[in-house]
Amino acid sequence: MVGLVLLVLVIANLVLLVPVVVFAVEVFAAATRRGVPAAMVPDVRPSAAILVPAHDEEDGIAETVIALRRQLRPGDRMLVVADNCSDATAVKAREAGAEVVERRDASARGKGYALDFGIKHLDKAPPQVVVIVDADCRLDPGSVDRLVALASATGRPVQGLNLMSVPPGGGLNLQVAELAFLIKNHVRPAGLHRLGLPCHLTGTGMAFPWAIIRDADLAHASLVEDMKLGLDLARRGTPALFCEHARISSHFPYTQEGASSQRRRWEEGHIGMIASAFGQLPAALRSGRADVIAVALDVLVPPLTLLLMLMTAAFVITAVLTFALSLGQLALIVSGFGLGLFVIAALLAWGVFGRDALPPRSLLRVVPYVLRKLALYPKLAFGSRSGTWVRTDRKRGE
Repeated sequence: MVGLVLLVLVIANLVLLVPVVVFAVEVFAAATRRGVPAAMVPDVRPSAAILVPAHDEEDGIAETVIALRRQLRPGDRMLVVADNCSDATAVKAREAGAEVVERRDASARGKGYALDFGIKHLDKAPPQVVVIVDADCRLDPGSVDRLVALASATGRPVQGLNLMSVPPGGGLNLQVAELAFLIKNHVRPAGLHRLGLPCHLTGTGMAFPWAIIRDADLAHASLVEDMKLGLDLARRGTPALFCEHARISSHFPYTQEGASSQRRRWEEGHIGMIASAFGQLPAALRSGRADVIAVALDVLVPPLTLLLMLMTAAFVITAVLTFALSLGQLALIVSGFGLGLFVIAALLAWGVFGRDALPPRSLLRVVPYVLRKLALYPKLAFGSRSGTWVRTDRKRGE
């Protein structure tokens, strides 16, 4: 009996060690490539269409369109899909100079359906490259050129550096969220790129050669449609490349309700995708393709708060059983190594990349934030889930 308990503990801790090792390798690789100079903005590039899905975005769509149009070249198109809108999104987008199509289908809600509708519209006169940008995002100058040129040259999807920042007046919760977002969308993709491996798609600032996006499975209500698309394309042999110098920026929602809803949707969707990636891992390993294996393993890294919770719980349980049952030390060594490796990697990511997002004076205040966030996971585990797409509230707080 004691031997069986030890075996179970060793296996459980080895399973948890997999995402920790993946996370640590990505962080260590990223930390070695700071200061890489930006590629020159190309003088010539293929034609492109910027596709913006928008649902009830009348407050900001005109500003987005105007900003994006500054990066268009002759022959480019700017298409806004006003998706199931109940406001003046379509009118304001047209007034700002965008081509607009409207989709109305209350039974099919979500960004994926809007993208599919937009691609079908573009199919009448297809561009060489499609760049997808969310309605609340801004792109640094030259970003569209870099994304389009790289997608065209490689024949693969390209993901820009998609970052979110704390809006004016945001508190500690959003500072920690900004750090987590930076680690997920900057540090880890940069590490994979440093290793010559593909990254995941992050939902905005994505460029696709027409032949790839035309045939992509977009019409679904996945809560993390970007992650699903990245996995699908990797299986088909066209995983995404990371373009660090094409920067896309946006703010977290101004209201606590909006921020909580957004975070819950992302993490619920991510946890659902872990099961899918785990099921695909054996086939990826059999294929022997490093890019497919890397994409599948990267999805297996859960939200960092959840991973910390699992590693801490595993260490405590392993320690208690090891001393209570006089087990061998192997399981405890594996568990302690995993927890220590996670803490070192997280601190390295913060120290090299995240000190501006979360200043040192705020570091100790992360603990209460983590404890509050842990309440989210039991709700997800025991069936309290949204199940359907819900628009993030971007209105400014009172």
